[in-house]
Amino acid sequence: MTEKKAKNVLGTELEICSLEPVTGFYRDGCCNTGGSDLGLHTVCTEVTEEFLAFSKERGNDLSTPHPLFEFPGLKPGDRWCLCVERWKEAFEAGMAPKVKLESCHISTLEFVDLEDLQEYAIEA
Repeated sequence: MTEKKAKNVLGTELEICSLEPVTGFYRDGCCNTGGSDLGLHTVCTEVTEEFLAFSKERGNDLSTPHPLFEFPGLKPGDRWCLCVERWKEAFEAGMAPKVKLESCHISTLEFVDLEDLQEYAIEA
């Protein structure tokens, strides 16, 4: 029996978001999600200095390393599987980071419109 691959927001196979740093709730490089992923880390983003400052201001410091949680701390240009609600909050505030559509899990569409994601898409 073959393992069923997750789909992205475009309806194709979910692609890797980042292996450096290794991202994803399951630390598999992909924005996979499941029942234990309460934060829904489904949006593959390319973070900016502005977004990192915005997130820290909102109580989610993504710049400081936390080795206990295998979190390296992010710097501008890093790709990271972000919680869909955090991306949506940043979008509504005009601070959303760019996204890699091919690496955003399809469940993202339960919270965010594809058109909004496309507006922030990283050019392939």
